[in-house]
Amino acid sequence: MGDVKYLLDTHTLLWMACEENKLGKKAVSILEDISSVLYVSSASAYEIMQKYRIGKLLGYSYVVENYFSVIHSLGLKELSINSHHASFAGNFEWLHRDPFDRLLAAQAKIENLTLITSDEAFQTLSWIDILW
Repeated sequence: MGDVKYLLDTHTLLWMACEENKLGKKAVSILEDISSVLYVSSASAYEIMQKYRIGKLLGYSYVVENYFSVIHSLGLKELSINSHHASFAGNFEWLHRDPFDRLLAAQAKIENLTLITSDEAFQTLSWIDILW
């Protein structure tokens, strides 16, 4: 397990921080494995702050107010968005238009990361590995 690197979907990060009971069994085994290398995208920080600001994530004020200490305490590595990620995210064919999901898919592909997500929209992308 530990030789694979993982990228957390935004909801996975939120549930890992606040609602572990919502995580899938496979996801929990990876997230708890100390040899797993876990990344969180800077796109997730933006998504969390944006959705909180407009009232969609009110139950996650702890994560919003303590974002950096939360990701540090969970042992997550931050994955910044670069131009390669952004360019690929904007250009690949996918009916799903969510810009946050497009960035996560692009980062998973380019960085060879397995995406930990329960979001079924990603199942249509045969070129990234999904785990839940």
